[in-house]
Amino acid sequence: MAVRATVSRFPIDTDAREVSGLLWGVTVAPFAAVDENGQSPVYGSDGDLLPRCENCWAYFNTYCELEQWSWSCSLCGNLNGLSSDAIERYSRPQSCAEMMSSFIDLELPPQESSDAAALQACPVYVAAVDLSSSEEFLELTKSALLAAMEALAPGSLFGLATFSHKLGLYDVQGPIPVVKNVFVPPDAEGTLSIELEDVMPLLQFLAPVDTCKDRIASALESLRPTTSWERTAGSGQGMEGVLLGGRGFGVAMEALCSYLGFEYGNTFALARIFVFLSGPPDYGAGQLDTRRYGEQYASKGEDADRALLPEQTPFYKDLAAVAVQAGVCVDIFAVTNEYTDLASLKFLSIESGGSLFFYTSTEDSTLPQDIYRMLSRPYAFGCVLRLRTSTEFKPGNSYGHFFPDPEYENVQHVICCDSYATYAYDFVFENNIGFSRSKADVPTLQIAFQYSVVVPPQELSNSGEVSTSRTKHHSLQRRLRIRTVQFGVAQNINELYDSCDPEVVLSLLVHKVILASLEEGVREGRLLLQEWLVILTAQYNDAYKLVQYSSGSSIRSQLDVAFSQCPQLQPLPRLIFALLRNPLLRFHEEGVHPDYRIYLQCLFSALEPSSLHRAVYPVLTSYATPDKQAYPRHSLSRAALLTSGSPIFFLDAFTILIVFYSSTADPTLPFPPPHDCLLRNTINKLKKERCITPKLIFIRGGQDDASIFENFLIEEQDVDGSGLTSVMGFVSFLEDITVKVLEFIK
Repeated sequence: MAVRATVSRFPIDTDAREVSGLLWGVTVAPFAAVDENGQSPVYGSDGDLLPRCENCWAYFNTYCELEQWSWSCSLCGNLNGLSSDAIERYSRPQSCAEMMSSFIDLELPPQESSDAAALQACPVYVAAVDLSSSEEFLELTKSALLAAMEALAPGSLFGLATFSHKLGLYDVQGPIPVVKNVFVPPDAEGTLSIELEDVMPLLQFLAPVDTCKDRIASALESLRPTTSWERTAGSGQGMEGVLLGGRGFGVAMEALCSYLGFEYGNTFALARIFVFLSGPPDYGAGQLDTRRYGEQYASKGEDADRALLPEQTPFYKDLAAVAVQAGVCVDIFAVTNEYTDLASLKFLSIESGGSLFFYTSTEDSTLPQDIYRMLSRPYAFGCVLRLRTSTEFKPGNSYGHFFPDPEYENVQHVICCDSYATYAYDFVFENNIGFSRSKADVPTLQIAFQYSVVVPPQELSNSGEVSTSRTKHHSLQRRLRIRTVQFGVAQNINELYDSCDPEVVLSLLVHKVILASLEEGVREGRLLLQEWLVILTAQYNDAYKLVQYSSGSSIRSQLDVAFSQCPQLQPLPRLIFALLRNPLLRFHEEGVHPDYRIYLQCLFSALEPSSLHRAVYPVLTSYATPDKQAYPRHSLSRAALLTSGSPIFFLDAFTILIVFYSSTADPTLPFPPPHDCLLRNTINKLKKERCITPKLIFIRGGQDDASIFENFLIEEQDVDGSGLTSVMGFVSFLEDITVKVLEFIK
């Protein structure tokens, strides 16, 4: 569980926070295997016996004062009694995780008999494949699903479904794969005329991967796109023979969630549906009107950046709630270059605990690698996340792909969570008093994360929990992970600025501008970002007393917009400039596709701070040879390339990795870099650590098209996207901030 704060020393009171201009909050990656310093939790059992405060319900931790018969809560100070069992346990501190570390992970006792727990622990996966597609799309989907088969744990159950103007269910447990189809009604209010359980019993549809892998592969090989004749027969001819519709995605998903829901808690504890989608749903319930893209694109009257971000129907948001009730998590893999309205579809994935992947082409898609990677890493499900604070402050807003508990404040539910998933909170003071200036009361944060994991049979037998080697059941394990963190208090504004973590500030800013964009449009998101930087710059200049009105020199010449007195703040202007240049906040007329913008919103709002930093302001490194690094970091400018004199540059933009050989590089340098060199090892390490598969590109300057690399050199680009300007981009941006700061302080 990694916890990072925007400032490691908290502001002493509301005035100090407001005067600083900084954001105050934290990012939390609850299922990360280690904390932000690389430390693992101390594991233990009997999580149900952990003492809790009678006043604020916080858990006992190493920061609590322990006496012979009682303990004082480190969050609220309340004195609590200890049971005789706890007194006996705590007399042997090395035997209890909570006495050894402030970061613990405890097993909770099963709520039912072990037989029932084993029965419902079976991992279930269903692939829903769009047949209203091309041969190329289906070939890519087949490759992805064959890769997925290799990643699935032994004992998993797998089902194959297809959708177009009909919904197909595959039975792969017989000698040859058999498909049974149900026609999807074309009207927007329609539902299937028959329950899927009556078409094919669920346990006939869900096949054990161990014994049916070859037949699943045969079924995948049999997939063909629905021909235009089939679709026309199913969906009806339009005017002059124009094809109308054929992708009944909404009905298919509704039916599959209901189908799986019958066995939720009996056969499985969580089912994952992988949706492979090649275009917008245009048939039956949940169909989307994609004409709004064309109309807005051509229209000058309405702000397209605002009109294309909200969903056009609540259908998929409502369907996500149905999926959650059925114990189903949906991952959407959209492979399309046409407008698909991900603004409406995204809720089905992110609100059911799944992910949204977007690829504009089948040719260079990393879909097979992404699905293999996603299924290979551990995940928790049925998670409850609770953040508690000491009495002086409390969480304000929370951000991330979770949904709030309808009854309890500051409790979030996460359907499915992997080690990369990150959430954010900002803080407000409870009152005007703030923190004490004495060292007695320390700002304290406690994050409790309750979750379930599926434990494979071999792990159970290793731990001695399974007596017979014949037992093949997966086991469901409920666990409680708790992290208690204490922070210092900044006694003055200089201490506050010096404790700033710019990457975490960027994370909170990205969450805020995404919300502003969704509610008010992209223009409003950009304004919010620039105003924040102007206020921070003005407050910093005031705090360091850099502007002397009586000095005789102009105020403008005295302003420091580069934060030269404070190294911790220096990255912020570049990060804000880069965020304004990012497709997330660039204008529609610059050619930013609305689906790509939605994809970035979903991706960026789940990334941990260091990854987000690379996605917004890529890391540019230079090499003297493939085996020798020259400089670890350059600014993203052509000038940096020219002045460095290095022959090889490596750019890490999170979703894309580029190796660029300059046109003046020694022709004897091996291109591309050899597989056993330092540069390749660096690339392989980065790819392995990533939550998605970055695209790797090699470019030889002067011979290959280098535009994709040059587009990342943003510092000479104008912030509003009007290309190269007479004044250099980033320099011009700082000038503009200077003017706005002058207006603000006047």
